[in-house]
Amino acid sequence: MSQPEVIMHDIAIRLEDRPGALADMGDALGRAGVSIEGGGAFAVDGTGVAHFLFEDGYAARKALEAAGITVSELSEVLIQKLNQDEAGQLGKLTRRMADAGVNIRALYSDHNHRLILTVDDLVRGQVVSQAWERERLARQSEGQEK
Repeated sequence: MSQPEVIMHDIAIRLEDRPGALADMGDALGRAGVSIEGGGAFAVDGTGVAHFLFEDGYAARKALEAAGITVSELSEVLIQKLNQDEAGQLGKLTRRMADAGVNIRALYSDHNHRLILTVDDLVRGQVVSQAWERERLARQSEGQEK
């Protein structure tokens, strides 16, 4: 019997664009015993913007807010595996999302080389993601994909 899939969460975080802001964030999470599973941080127009993936997004949000760090949003994510041997996978998947009317708000990789997507419509995004995964597994079973 397979293990139930853990629901992962993305947290959008606002950070000051200054030395140590990311360290403060990391320290707060470390003190709370919360591990980051993927993500990234960027400076955009003088503001630090970060999206990080957590197994326990609620504990992460609590730790960040207790440290005075602004959490903009906590979202359930879509997790997808792309065939790295086939060029154009990102374009194909994101085109399907767009054609379904799903807006991608953040996209990055986790520590297991999977694509993480936060979207504006989780239900429609899940439909697209599940269809993509079924097709990927069918190709894999036919020996067309690793």
